[in-house]
Amino acid sequence: MPAAIRPDLPLLYLKRGEDARLRGGHLWVFSNEVDTRRSPLTAFAPGDACRIADAAGEPLGAGYVNPASLIAARIVARETGAALDAALLQQRLQRALELRRRLYAEPWYRLLYGESDGVPGLTLDRFGDAIVAQATTAGIERLKPEVEAAVRAVLAPRAMFWKNDAGIRALEHLPLYAGLAFGEPATTVEVREAGLRFVIDPLGGQKTGWFYDQRANRDRFVRHVAGTRVLDVFCYLGGWGLRAAHAGAHGVLCVDTSQPALQRLRQAARDNGLDARVEVAQGDAFAVLRDLRAARERFDVAVVDPPAFVKRRKDLAEGRLAYRRVNAAVLRLLAPEGVLVSCSCSHHLSRDDLLAAIQAGARDAGRTLQVLESLQQGPDHPVHPAIPETAYLKGFLCRVVE
Repeated sequence: MPAAIRPDLPLLYLKRGEDARLRGGHLWVFSNEVDTRRSPLTAFAPGDACRIADAAGEPLGAGYVNPASLIAARIVARETGAALDAALLQQRLQRALELRRRLYAEPWYRLLYGESDGVPGLTLDRFGDAIVAQATTAGIERLKPEVEAAVRAVLAPRAMFWKNDAGIRALEHLPLYAGLAFGEPATTVEVREAGLRFVIDPLGGQKTGWFYDQRANRDRFVRHVAGTRVLDVFCYLGGWGLRAAHAGAHGVLCVDTSQPALQRLRQAARDNGLDARVEVAQGDAFAVLRDLRAARERFDVAVVDPPAFVKRRKDLAEGRLAYRRVNAAVLRLLAPEGVLVSCSCSHHLSRDDLLAAIQAGARDAGRTLQVLESLQQGPDHPVHPAIPETAYLKGFLCRVVE
């Protein structure tokens, strides 16, 4: 049966004074904001639909609950009589699709981005006629059949996959798995970007398989690479490095720990006629960078795009140091007037923190930098102005000056 939010569903009451953030547009209710005397969280099962009200009983919206999570509830609709069903999901998906069709000429993009597109806990990436979905909350886990029905109705793709193996699901006490939702089974799907073709693994790759959030930043970056030697650290499938080779870099070195990722990168280089200009180095990034310095290697352009070094707030000090160290190591390899792209996807690391880490790394390396551009996630990852958590990606395009 479709899950629906009806006016007769139970109320989740907030404590007095805990409604201002929600009235300002945020969609999350934290467990310590709930009046558990009036609405015990233990009365709800993970993913249960509910209405949310302030201490005076004034309705704030409708959504779903997870009593086992720090984020105890998420608002999906401001209308408390809204139905959280395939029809609502279809409407939100259609609205998201209209934006992406205005932005992109081809069907390769993040199709739906959670809270920013009105469906907290759900990510959909589009790869031509295939969809890779990720549910990160108990509410969306319960709504998987409705999500699949909405995707069928709006797009009718050849296949849809669930890539539900993100560590964040542990916060909602959800199992980790990946598998086919419907359609034709496939071990690979195709990505196209800037005239290049990449092949990804929809079930075994990182995240949902491709990092669409950096596409606009790669578009900016390639203006600096013609005739240069480029270093791509934490390269994954070579989005930065192969774009550089395609844009005229005479040599590219791609570094990653994952042998399967580097094998796919090599194949993409061959498929796109770039293999003569692309080399790979498999290993820990810090060790590879140390070896490159010992060998007196030099690069004109470098990209540092690591996985999140700060996964929890308590890891912030250690993470700042890691960003400082990796930027210092890369800057020691850059030629005078070299260009550095340095990024972070760590939500808990602020933009100012990242810039401070880059500058500290520059001091350690004895280099002076100019910031040419500030980078953020692309428009298929729109930022919700009331939810800072949706603005997770930050970066800087810098120039070394002597």
